[in-house]
Amino acid sequence: MKVAVVGKGGVGKTFVAGTLARLSKALGENVIAIDADPTTNLYLELGIGQEAISAVTPISENQTLIQEKTGVTAYDAASSVFNLNPPVDDIVEKYSIESPEGIKLLIMGTVRNAGKGCMCPANSLLRALLRHVFAKLPATVIIDMEAGLEPFGRGTIQYVDEILNIVEPSTQSIETSIKIHRLATELGIRKHLFIANKAANEDEQGFVEKSLADHGQKLELIVPYDESIRLRAIGKGGDPHLWKHSPAVEAISRLTSRLQT
Repeated sequence: MKVAVVGKGGVGKTFVAGTLARLSKALGENVIAIDADPTTNLYLELGIGQEAISAVTPISENQTLIQEKTGVTAYDAASSVFNLNPPVDDIVEKYSIESPEGIKLLIMGTVRNAGKGCMCPANSLLRALLRHVFAKLPATVIIDMEAGLEPFGRGTIQYVDEILNIVEPSTQSIETSIKIHRLATELGIRKHLFIANKAANEDEQGFVEKSLADHGQKLELIVPYDESIRLRAIGKGGDPHLWKHSPAVEAISRLTSRLQT
């Protein structure tokens, strides 16, 4: 299972990605979770502490690693020749953090478009690493992508098997997700599931279903709004061991079982 979780900012991508990773691990899978969102909050969903994460430099910002693998730093790229296919087979073991449940978390970071020339080595490294992880490693891989359309413009998502397109009950979210679907199709990614998150009632569920249907798309799963998830996200949640009893987690559990088949 090689899955990318995408969508507009704020729709709950990170919650879905982290929960999917934990449920997959509970099923006995070897799981690699990749945080490709600049907000780097996936560690929270995996139960990794702030102290462990504060010592980590995202791959795209690790100038020592970029120079080791590509031959130049981002700052030298404009006037240098660098390796477009750098060796990356040791990066997951050396640079990932392990969650209490044994999930390997790799913090990718992102490549900004400003200063395109000087950022090419970092982008080459990210592409090669994603290609290696998705194509060669015997693991369930779940990547929490940067919000919006930017990942498609950089061409770092085409290696996944399936996209989970997270939408919430809003017109802006629907429009963004439809654009994401179109770009993914252009990249040749055919398996594409639309998932409604934070749907509080039947009216909101119906809004998402009808809006997607108007664009010729089908809603595959509804993750209901769960106040306990919101409270946990702002640091006011209860016992973290009770997370599996959440209606939202139960919905994602059904998704996990489906993706495993």
